[in-house]
Amino acid sequence: MPNQRLIILLLLVAYIFSPTLFGWVINENGSWYRPFIIWVFVIVIAYFIQSSSKAKRNDL
Repeated sequence: MPNQRLIILLLLVAYIFSPTLFGWVINENGSWYRPFIIWVFVIVIAYFIQSSSKAKRNDL
């Protein structure tokens, strides 16, 4: 249940800041790797959510 709250909170924050992030990513004067920075954050957050839920399970 705590993971669901974390995911909902992250989605809410992403929804609120998405216009700003989108403008930052498509800025013509920006670096080519800006979209990849966002994807790295998404992958890292997903990894931590997955590893914390896997650690709580007892698979025997």
